[in-house]
Amino acid sequence: MLEQQPNEDYTDLFDQLWSVTTELRQKIDARFQLHPDPSTNNLQSYSSLNGEAHGTLNTFSGSEIDWLVHSWLRNPKSGFSHMRLIIWLGPQINVPHLAYGFATLPHLFFYMDYIPRSDLLADLNYLDRYFQPGNERYLELRKDTQFEQYISRNLYIRQAQSPTNLCCTSKAAKEKLPLVRTLAHEMMDRWLTWVDSAEPVAEDKRAALAERDLTVLRAIAERDPDNQIAVQMFGKELADQLVRSLWGGDRMLKSGS
Repeated sequence: MLEQQPNEDYTDLFDQLWSVTTELRQKIDARFQLHPDPSTNNLQSYSSLNGEAHGTLNTFSGSEIDWLVHSWLRNPKSGFSHMRLIIWLGPQINVPHLAYGFATLPHLFFYMDYIPRSDLLADLNYLDRYFQPGNERYLELRKDTQFEQYISRNLYIRQAQSPTNLCCTSKAAKEKLPLVRTLAHEMMDRWLTWVDSAEPVAEDKRAALAERDLTVLRAIAERDPDNQIAVQMFGKELADQLVRSLWGGDRMLKSGS
């Protein structure tokens, strides 16, 4: 995804997409108590080796959210930008995790998904409860000719996406951005309702769920095909830290703090 693009100014699209993530963060902050993790203090402002790309990455955890990443990376010269809001729950409930990704490539890209924490082929109650509600939206976007489904070349990344993930590109950013904002809030509001009504996971099953969560989160971060491009942009040391930050490899605060 991190490909060099023709010189164009996509500042307005970047600003609007970042404002969407900020609105979503405000809903998170209103519901959960979070603490910044000091392990990413030096990533609050970082730059590429050539100085053209720069970004910020912040991580948080709390008693209910195990790991939250809120970040952006931008190269104004190429028109490329990418931003993330990743919300990974603790093992006290088994509601799906929530992930957002937005980008200018320089055209519009977005990814929104509930990350399953159970086997959807066998746990039919989980499938119906958490993924059936988003099925109609998924089908609507597949029929919209102004959206093109984005399919990762990486096998694991495709495996990690749910059957109702919203992962698209569009050259009609101006016309489609209001819908993207609506979809993002729709998914957040639904997810918050699930969190508030969730039954607790039995104490003796939480360790296994937490282990599975970490395995999945780490694999998603480490198997991202864009990591090699990040090494070229930032050097191996910084690129490796950026990847570890996505799954909490250097975290200083304990889980559930």
